[in-house]
Amino acid sequence: MPRIMDSRSGALPQQPAVPGTPRAGAWRFTAAPVTACVPQLRHAVRDLIRRQGAPLSEDLMHGLMVILSELVSNGVKHAALLTPELGVEVALGQGWIRVSVEDNHPYRPAALEADGEQTGGRGLLLVKCIALEAGGACGVEPTAAGGKIIWAAVPMDR
Repeated sequence: MPRIMDSRSGALPQQPAVPGTPRAGAWRFTAAPVTACVPQLRHAVRDLIRRQGAPLSEDLMHGLMVILSELVSNGVKHAALLTPELGVEVALGQGWIRVSVEDNHPYRPAALEADGEQTGGRGLLLVKCIALEAGGACGVEPTAAGGKIIWAAVPMDR
């Protein structure tokens, strides 16, 4: 079961003070890198986004859930050996939302080009396409411990 903490206070996040106004902040989930954590994290993040009142259309929410599923699945598939716990962060800012997944594996993946003969390996291309189509961006950053954070940020609906 994923665990969630409010990055600022260590407490569980609460409802926004003004209905319809999302509360800015960052929340971190952690989970063991096993296949079962993918839907658990997806549901936990979706619930958090809704509780915070983030103005997301169903299409944008669906796109974020695809992004999150791809990034967590990659962590489970490729980094589990070196990662006892995956970190997932959701950050809400003024007009944008960012989801990121952190693992301890040093490999920095890149989005592969579409190749009709490949049967896999296009998850990051999908993440990149969804983020760009929504007017956002994505990237990979190294961590101080030698791992990586893969993130995608998109503007919220207005």
